Amino acid sequence: MRREDLADADCGIAQALGVLGDWWTFLIVRDVAGGTTRFDALQRELGVSRRALTERLTALVEHGVLERRPYSRHPPRYDYLLTTRGEGLLPVLIALQDWGTRHLMGDGDVTATADAGSAEARRAHDLVGRRLPEVVLPAADGQSVAVAATDAWTVLYLFPGAYAPGTQGYPPGWAEIPGARGCTLESTTYAKRHPDFVAAGVRVYGVSTQRPDQLADFAAYAELPFPLLSDEDGRLGAGLLLPVFRASGMTRFKRLTLLVDPTAVVRAVQFPVTDPAGSVQEMLTAVGEHARAPG
Repeated sequence: MRREDLADADCGIAQALGVLGDWWTFLIVRDVAGGTTRFDALQRELGVSRRALTERLTALVEHGVLERRPYSRHPPRYDYLLTTRGEGLLPVLIALQDWGTRHLMGDGDVTATADAGSAEARRAHDLVGRRLPEVVLPAADGQSVAVAATDAWTVLYLFPGAYAPGTQGYPPGWAEIPGARGCTLESTTYAKRHPDFVAAGVRVYGVSTQRPDQLADFAAYAELPFPLLSDEDGRLGAGLLLPVFRASGMTRFKRLTLLVDPTAVVRAVQFPVTDPAGSVQEMLTAVGEHARAPG
């Protein structure tokens, strides 16, 4: 069905479904966001027929959701990449993931953590061996950071939210959400142990879905010696299908930590994180097991 054939031509939902009308299309956008951008790789990951994949990729390009970028002339081969319009779908993917995790695989309660044996935890630990997607995130100081361009061992600790005193901060009921508390403690513990990470040749980034200005206020208050990055647009969250929850209308990361090697491949995952301060020492131990200090 074409968009112009839809009965409710003034409804944005109806018009969107005219472009994203079946589940294969959503899964294609999901996998492209995660860095699977070539035809054969998409077919292998999705298990869809070549004809069906060709039809959906062609439609997504026609609707401006994807663009084709050649990587081979003989024979002609293309990467399929999200356009600005396509990136606008990332919050939709994250919302679908949260809804499915909470209401279909869970009991409907809001939680900022997960059981160690849950499907969510298995998905998080399946990130080991996965390369980070090509994502650029704004830092609290206004700089941009390409998280996949590491060239060094990197710790990415993702946290629900941390705010400086006196700023518009935690939403109502924050303390009652299991696993939400502890972000300040986690960040200040990373700050205290930062010299140990530096000595091991490892850089540290904190990542949240908060706005850069909120992160800047908190980083100044906590005197953090490392950058905080904002994923408020969901690029990293959607690319890696990271565990999330919603509080006061805002999508937030569940507490999770990744150890990433110099080629941007995930080598260790901490999830769920039930001891925010203790997890820092655990990550230092993981660094000692996986990374080698220079020299």
